[in-house]
Amino acid sequence: MIEVQLVNPNDEPIGSMEKLEAHQKGLLHRAISVLIFNSKGEMLLQRRALKKYHSPGLWTNTCCSHPYPFEIPEDAASRRLNEEMNIESKLNFAFKFIYKTEFSNGLIENELDHVFIGYSDETPHLNTDEAVAFRWVTIKDLQRDIEKNPENYTVWFKIIIEEHLKQVETHLS
Repeated sequence: MIEVQLVNPNDEPIGSMEKLEAHQKGLLHRAISVLIFNSKGEMLLQRRALKKYHSPGLWTNTCCSHPYPFEIPEDAASRRLNEEMNIESKLNFAFKFIYKTEFSNGLIENELDHVFIGYSDETPHLNTDEAVAFRWVTIKDLQRDIEKNPENYTVWFKIIIEEHLKQVETHLS
């Protein structure tokens, strides 16, 4: 049973709960999103595994997950980058944001997402329980594709690109 960290809107821990139950109840909890860029300035995307209980088969950031109870977000980001993509990179905290969305299966994402940025030219070796494909893409090409095909991308990733791109770009210079 995997548990997530429940938090208040100030990102202060208030307990923990089994991950699926937190998504069923729509309780605010911590999440992490990692954005990896290569030396050409391209971002590494993953296509989520088809058996995921929400957003299966959608394109998203390099990796995304939840810290374990009592795990700091930085450690969770590094751990999951290695577990999902078999990549190691020094990660820098960029920003955090809260989003809430309900899926057609009744699950509710209510997350305080900590976003980290890193750099690597490594070829990912996917954990196929998590991701079924990857690709490198420029931000301009990504923005065009999200505009044309928004249904192909996860909710949180579209928020990062559409609402927080300036914060991402600040960390790229």
